[in-house]
Amino acid sequence: MADHRTIQPSLSPEEPTARKTSAEENFPVASRLVSARLRPHVMAFYRFVRLADDIADDPDLEPEAKLGHLNALDKALTTGEAPTPYLAPALALRASLAATGVSPAYARQLIQAFRRDARNERCANWGDLLLYCRYSAVPVGRYLLALHGEGQRPVPASDALCAALQIINHVQDVREDWVRLGRCYVPLSWFEQARLSPERLVETRSDMRMRAVLDRVLDQVDGLLARADALPRLIEDRRLRLEASITLALAKALARRLRRDDPLARKVTLSTLGRAGAALSGLARGLAAR
Repeated sequence: MADHRTIQPSLSPEEPTARKTSAEENFPVASRLVSARLRPHVMAFYRFVRLADDIADDPDLEPEAKLGHLNALDKALTTGEAPTPYLAPALALRASLAATGVSPAYARQLIQAFRRDARNERCANWGDLLLYCRYSAVPVGRYLLALHGEGQRPVPASDALCAALQIINHVQDVREDWVRLGRCYVPLSWFEQARLSPERLVETRSDMRMRAVLDRVLDQVDGLLARADALPRLIEDRRLRLEASITLALAKALARRLRRDDPLARKVTLSTLGRAGAALSGLARGLAAR
């Protein structure tokens, strides 16, 4: 874990703020399926992570400024020192973790991934991308399992689902990430094998070679979703089981949609009807899971 004392936040006229809300996410965040008792804790975790993620993704901040803000969030979470108002989500999460007894390790692992984003480090191969997901996505599922008092049985399936969700998001944003940030999560070795440059991501239409690279990513996503398929059956908490089942169904539907549509041409999302259908299918499967 990086030392949060090494870089201090730079002074800027505006403090960083989260630019996205839970309602804008691909997948449910603290939905009504989550216990009302636990929902505020899930939202405290979400707000901390959302702020950190948006700092790392800010195209107007230099890497050093991003790292400074991320280190300040990490320090506020671990020590309670928050000299500026934008660090309030770290204090709220610190209080939540103290109340629930959940380890701060999950949030701090996510900060580690966002530091990598701030430095704009690319993924050399598939193993490198999975390692990135180990810190950028997997801790979210592990936090939710810990918050609900689940044991270790569902962890591998949860890890697979979270990695799949992260990579689906990468495919959705593949062109925007490159144009706005010069960022690419698709393994560089796969571009080389296809005799393509990541610079082709600026184009607004995939040719056959680019489509083959994206489909290769989605093939791996399908494998992760297959490993995640057992997750609803492994979760004891009924509400969390239903939430996981719906999330899994939405992920499968979006992965299928990404095969049909071109993410270079436009951002691929589920229609309202498609989202509702996937959610109902997931709910039915979750109800039948145990």
